[in-house]
Amino acid sequence: MEPADQLRSRPTPIPGLVLFDLPVHGDNRGWFKENWHREKMAALGLPDFGPVQNNISFNALRGTTRGIHAEPWDKFISLASGRIFGAWVDLREGPTFGKVFHTEMSPREAIFVPRGVGNAFQTLEDNTAYSYLVNDHWSAAAQSEYTFLNLADEDVAIPWPIPLEQAILSPQDRSHPRLAAVAPMQGRRTLVLGADGQLGKALRQEFDDDLTVDFVGRTQFDISTEDSYLGTDWRKYSTIINAAAFTGVDAAETAEGRTAAWRINASAVSRLARTAVEHSLTLVHVSSDYVFDGTAAVHMEEETPTPLGVYGQSKAAGDAAVASVPRHYIVRSSWVVGEGRNFVRTMAGLAAQGVSPAVVDDQWGRLSFSEDIAGFIRHLLQSGAPYGTYNFSNSGEPQSWADIAREVYRLCGADPTQVGSVRTADYAKPGMAPRPRSSVLDLSKMMAIGFNPPDATQRLAEYLEAEV
Repeated sequence: MEPADQLRSRPTPIPGLVLFDLPVHGDNRGWFKENWHREKMAALGLPDFGPVQNNISFNALRGTTRGIHAEPWDKFISLASGRIFGAWVDLREGPTFGKVFHTEMSPREAIFVPRGVGNAFQTLEDNTAYSYLVNDHWSAAAQSEYTFLNLADEDVAIPWPIPLEQAILSPQDRSHPRLAAVAPMQGRRTLVLGADGQLGKALRQEFDDDLTVDFVGRTQFDISTEDSYLGTDWRKYSTIINAAAFTGVDAAETAEGRTAAWRINASAVSRLARTAVEHSLTLVHVSSDYVFDGTAAVHMEEETPTPLGVYGQSKAAGDAAVASVPRHYIVRSSWVVGEGRNFVRTMAGLAAQGVSPAVVDDQWGRLSFSEDIAGFIRHLLQSGAPYGTYNFSNSGEPQSWADIAREVYRLCGADPTQVGSVRTADYAKPGMAPRPRSSVLDLSKMMAIGFNPPDATQRLAEYLEAEV
C-alpha cells in the first residue's frame, strides 16, 4: 500500500460531518497509520469530542449492510481492513434534515459523524473491520434514543453498489421507517441551574424565546447534593449555566455561613466542573469582583485572585475548578442589581422614607444589571467566543457607593444631598466582611467580542422607573 502524503480534512454537504484523508505508511510487512491524533485533527477542524469507548464491527462477507442509525453521541469512524461504501443522512431537527452524503472508504480515510446524523455502510470486500470511537457509553437506555431510517428509503435514494435485495441485512434494519415517518433527533439542550435567584430570573427572561433551555431551581436540582447529578440524563445537554451561588458576603464570615459558602461556591462548583468534563459539556459560571483585594485600580481577567474574605475565597476556589473544564466561560461581575434585595432597592426605600443615610465613598466600581449579564451569557454561547474568563459590568465612569446612592435619590425625586459620606474604616462593624476598595473591571475583552453593555446610569434610571 502506497503511503498517503499528509493528513487532510474535507467538508461534506452535511454540517459537522467531516471526512479525513489519513497518511498510511506501508512496506513489505504491511502498513501503519495514525488512526486518531487529537491535536492534529483538532487543528483541521475536528471537535474535541472526548471519546470514551472504542467499538469494532467485523464483517466477514462482502455485501454486509448495516444502518441507517443515528445515535445520541458523536462518532469517529475508520477502517482497520477492507473497504466500504458509506452513507450518511442528517436526521437532526433543522433545515438540513434528510441531507445525504456517501463515499467509498478504505483504511486511508476516516470520518467524523456528529450526533443525530444517520450512519450506514456496505462492505465491498470480505473481512472488513469497521472501527469507531464514541463519546458516550453504550447502554440499553441509550439505544432507546436512537433514530432510524430505512436503508431503502426512496427520498434519500442511496445508490448502494450491491442492490439491497442481494445484500446481507438484519431483520431490524429491513423494518426501519421511511423518512416521512422519522421523528427528527432534537438538538442538545441548555440547563440553567439556580433559575429562581436574581440572575436565574434574568436568564429566564433572556431565554424565554428558546425552547431548548431548561430552568431548574434548588428544589429541582441542588448543586451541593450528589443525587441531583446522578438523577440527570446528561446526554440531553450540551451546556450548563450555573446561576446558583451562596451570596451572603457578611454571613460567610460566620461559622455556619463559612460552611455553606464553601459547600456551594467551591465544593459544588467543583462537582459541576467534573460533570462538564465527564460529559464534554460547556460550563458557564458567574464569578465576582470579591476574588480581588481591590488594590489594583482596574482588574484584568488574568489578574491573580487575592480574596480578602471567606465569600471571595470560596468564589475563587470555584473559579479555579471551572477553569479546568476545556469548554468554559467564567463571567466575572461586580455590584449586581436585579430582581430581589439589592443596594439600589434599599436606597430607593430610604429615599421614599425621607431617611438621610451615610454611604461609603471610598469603594469604587460599576453596577452590573442582571438582565445584561444574562444577555452577555447568551452572546458568549451564540457567538462562539473563545473560552475563558470575561469581566462584565455595565459601562460608564466608575462610581462610589455614595455616588450611586445620590443618583438613586435624584431619580426617585428626593434630595441627593440627604446622602452623606463615610469611609469604609469608619463604617465597618464587627462581623462585616472586608470589601475590595476597587471593584472596577476592565471591559475591553468583552467589547472585543462584540458585546457593548448599556451605560450603568441609563440602566439605573430604567430599573428605578420599573421598580418604583
